[in-house]
Amino acid sequence: MAGRVYEGFVPGPHAIDSYGAGGFRFADMSHRGSILALPSGIRAWAPASAAGLTPEDFAPVLAESESIALLLIGTGRDVAFVAEPIRARLREGGVSVDVMQTGAAARTYNILLGENRRVGAALIAVA
Repeated sequence: MAGRVYEGFVPGPHAIDSYGAGGFRFADMSHRGSILALPSGIRAWAPASAAGLTPEDFAPVLAESESIALLLIGTGRDVAFVAEPIRARLREGGVSVDVMQTGAAARTYNILLGENRRVGAALIAVA
C-alpha cells in the first residue's frame, strides 16, 4: 500500500516499478513528469531535460544529504552532461553523483534501495 499521498509527494522510499511514456509508476500509482526518489519519499520534480538543470533543482537532495551517500541522476533517453557547479554543490553536501540514462538510473536505484543503501535518484522523464 502506498501510504498517504500528499500533493506531489508520496512518503517513504519506494522502488520504481516502470518508466516511460513521460512518467513513472511506483507505490501503486503513476506520475507524469520527472521525479526525485529520496529516503523521505518520492516527489514531483520540475526539470524536463538535463540541459536546464541548476544547483537549486537539487535543494531537496541536500536537505536530506545525511541520508544519501549516492545520487543517481537519470538524464533522459541519453546520457547528458551535468554541470560542475551542480556536482560541486552535491559533493560539498557529502553526496556522490553518478549520471546515466533514466532507465539505467531507475534500475540501479531499485537494486541499491533493495540493499538498504543510502541512495537517491533524480529522474528526468522519458517520452
